[in-house]
Amino acid sequence: MDPITHGFIGATASQTVAKPETFRAATFTGFVSAMLADLDVFIPTGSDPLMMLELHRHFTHSIIFIPIGALIATCLTWWFVKKYLTKKEAYLYSFAGYSTAGVFDFITSYGVYLFWPFLDERYSLNIISVFDPLFTLGIILLTGIAFFKKKVYVILAGGWLFLYLSFGYMQQQRAEEAALQLASYKGHDVGRMVLKPTIANQLLWSVRYEADGNLYAAGIRLIPFFEPTIYDGEQAPLLEWEERFSAYEGTTLYRDIRRFSALSDDFLIMHPEQENVIGDGRYSMLPTTLSPLWGIEVDTTNMDQHVTFDAYRDAGSENRQAFLNMLLGRNDGNK
Repeated sequence: MDPITHGFIGATASQTVAKPETFRAATFTGFVSAMLADLDVFIPTGSDPLMMLELHRHFTHSIIFIPIGALIATCLTWWFVKKYLTKKEAYLYSFAGYSTAGVFDFITSYGVYLFWPFLDERYSLNIISVFDPLFTLGIILLTGIAFFKKKVYVILAGGWLFLYLSFGYMQQQRAEEAALQLASYKGHDVGRMVLKPTIANQLLWSVRYEADGNLYAAGIRLIPFFEPTIYDGEQAPLLEWEERFSAYEGTTLYRDIRRFSALSDDFLIMHPEQENVIGDGRYSMLPTTLSPLWGIEVDTTNMDQHVTFDAYRDAGSENRQAFLNMLLGRNDGNK
């Protein structure tokens, strides 16, 4: 989730537990505290590009780290609010704000180590995009009104969060039903499936599912009270990387491929447009394509060096137009 949305959600959480006389200071404290967890992107990682991916949304987003994160937030914000809050109040509002960081990244599509160190695994609900302007606008307006008006508006902000996320969950269930119908129509025995909203909306959903060793892509447009529109997409063989690179077992190259596989939830495919690049098959510019947004370049002549990680985003006019056509339902799709 983007930092601004994090900040306003944290502000709302702090407003919920604030006293009337400390309301504005609590809002500021919660706003700053909620954004601190994402500072993990600045942890030095040296020459290992995958380390940054592994550390992002890691321990700083864990439930068990909340008291520590709140303490750090209290120390950072104290000099701005010490005229208005006691140290106990500052910690309480920092705790409320910081506690929202991991939880609200958990509902997005990338996942967090929510239960680290007890479970070293990413968890994700996939019910909202990492950037959703409608969701953000609603929480900004209601939290802002509460800041300048009355605490009663905090209830409306909380209601907006609940209703929007509930809508996302219902959309996800509809997308799953439509995806399973598509797979059944094609005679596929579905193994794993990933469903997530495309960027900045809740209407066009991306589908990835595994069947017979292949990864299949599709887009599903969901308008409430109307039948889904299905956009059938590409397919590609899932990469059997352990077998393909077995000769390099024990090398840095092999270990990095294994790490990237874990980060990609084992949805690895070869990038169709980039030579020697292994990509994360879950993410692409369009829900119907399998051209990964990011991947690692494998160089078997340098087995003891870390792989290169890069992004392959193509936001050109052709992709933008194709995305808008699906989002706005300008073609009929297919089943």
